[in-house]
Amino acid sequence: LREEKRGRVCRYRIEKRETKMWRRVASAVKSGVFASVGTTPRWTCRSYAASASASASPSTSGQPGSGTGGWSLSRLLLGVGGGFGVAVGAGYLLDPDDPLYTQTVFDLSRAAIPILHLFDAETSHNLVITLAKYGLVPGDRREYSACLNTSVWGKEFKNPIGLAAGFDKNAEAMESMLGIGFGFVEVGSITPEPQDGNERPRIFRLPKEKAVINRIGCNSHGSKAVSQRIQAFRAKESKGILGINIAKNKTSLDAAEDYVEACKLLADKADYVVINVSSPNTPGLRKLQAGKELGKIVGSMKKALKEHAPGVPLVVKIAPDLSKGDKKDIANVVLRYRVDGMIVSNTTISRPDAVLDEENGNQVGGLSGKPLNKISTAMIKEMYELTGGKIPIIGCGGVSTGLDVYDKIKAGASLVQLYTGLVYEGPALIPQLKKELAELLISDGFKTVDEAVGANTRVKRRWW
Repeated sequence: LREEKRGRVCRYRIEKRETKMWRRVASAVKSGVFASVGTTPRWTCRSYAASASASASPSTSGQPGSGTGGWSLSRLLLGVGGGFGVAVGAGYLLDPDDPLYTQTVFDLSRAAIPILHLFDAETSHNLVITLAKYGLVPGDRREYSACLNTSVWGKEFKNPIGLAAGFDKNAEAMESMLGIGFGFVEVGSITPEPQDGNERPRIFRLPKEKAVINRIGCNSHGSKAVSQRIQAFRAKESKGILGINIAKNKTSLDAAEDYVEACKLLADKADYVVINVSSPNTPGLRKLQAGKELGKIVGSMKKALKEHAPGVPLVVKIAPDLSKGDKKDIANVVLRYRVDGMIVSNTTISRPDAVLDEENGNQVGGLSGKPLNKISTAMIKEMYELTGGKIPIIGCGGVSTGLDVYDKIKAGASLVQLYTGLVYEGPALIPQLKKELAELLISDGFKTVDEAVGANTRVKRRWW
């Protein structure tokens, strides 16, 4: 008994010493990064821009932590790079599964955002895709509340928060993005044949509004090349739910044929398939949301799925800029053809006054981010009520907090996606959302996500 007690005491002391050491490492890494850039840990695009302008002019202070000036690009790169080096090196000496180690790496990824914002939006996006492609992004193996587990289409999701299409257009970073902690990942939009999209520049950040305007135009490597990547991903028996979003080629004359062509190559590798008929950046695409046109595409896709990928759910992604009549027509089509789900919504072509006040606020293209949040949440509720809660909805648009996710769930969304939030918060946003959502569910007495779906609507019963 004495030896057993002594062993327990020794283990406790070792664990306590390791925890203290980890806290020192975390503190040193974060302090070193922020001291090197001469600012406080709460990074914002506004404060960063102020620091950048101050550093461009002569500064007399030049003291770390002054908040304006006193740093240079080389010091910034050295600080963040050194911080990542310390964190990765510590991972070889300590347990990478340790929550403190994981949180430190996520914090460092957030600190690196100002470096990415030194480049134009598309260049920084391509850089992130390259890093994710080679696994150079944070991973999260921590356990979260069981109340986040949910089931849709008979598939089990660890949490309802997913990555929206548009981030990983060509299926190059699926494994890494699932590893960050998303409950599911959607790739695309993927066109049957390769196409370059519109001319650059075609992505614009609006930092004050935490928004982005893009007019990319479905740049895609084509369904054949992307299909091979997804096949390799599936061959590794990689776990995680994968949605595949498909669109028609810009020059196509037969939209239904294009969707079917891509479906034949991709659908059998998907956990669900999305037909994108709502991007504002492909001429004529949004016209396909009209009742007859949408019915033709959905009917053709249903036949193709039955032949090439039986049982794979079909989802339709719609725009937020629809009239009441359009919304009713879409609701009738998805009910008549027994569509398995809807994504509400894509980007908007509307421009709130606050967006127009931004430098690039009047650029042509689809607006995403915070200004879209309330618009998309209101539309989720409307479509949920129009379909009587019979069609599972994936809510999308302007998500940046756990409350945003929760509001969309209570409006009728079974799952929720985001993309633009990552531009401003980085991977650290995902664990934050999961923690906040779990707290909100528990505080309101919901044991599961499913119990909260549609709680703020007039629909009292769901049918799937």
